[in-house]
Amino acid sequence: MAQAQRPSGAPFKRLFFALPISDAQRRDLANWRRGLALRSGKPVPADNFHVTLLFLGDIDAAQVPAICAAVERLERRPPPVRLVLDRLQAWPRAGALVLAPQQNPPALLQLVYALQQALLPLGFAVANREYRPHLTLSRDYRGEPPEAAEAPAFFLNARRFALYESRKGSYLPLAEWALDG
Repeated sequence: MAQAQRPSGAPFKRLFFALPISDAQRRDLANWRRGLALRSGKPVPADNFHVTLLFLGDIDAAQVPAICAAVERLERRPPPVRLVLDRLQAWPRAGALVLAPQQNPPALLQLVYALQQALLPLGFAVANREYRPHLTLSRDYRGEPPEAAEAPAFFLNARRFALYESRKGSYLPLAEWALDG
């Protein structure tokens, strides 16, 4: 499969770090979303469910080994992340319907910070906005969050995180790391 190229001709990849979602949880989330009977937006394929940690954007393909090496050099990986996705929200500016946590666990914030710091020497700037963990259920969503017959309460026990490439509507893991603990 051909890689996308920049006007300069250099191949690039659209990359992000995320917490993967297990197959069983993806099925449970998709079934719960089906119960919402959404009338707006485009549902995200269940295979693409994840919790983004750090979005890198369009990166020269040649930088991928350096990005992976920077993560490998983390002095101490943060502990596993226990995250509860228990708030259904509509984000009008992003046009998204998301599940988010009411509370951000310290281990999650520690992991995001560690990734940001590991990539600073490679020239990746820290975003000027607050990190808001979420799982996107639907894109191009307009309106208020729908009423749910059952309150959301999805418990994610992440023992690993991955670097993903977004390619033609699919998210492909390029590398994966265990969390300590």
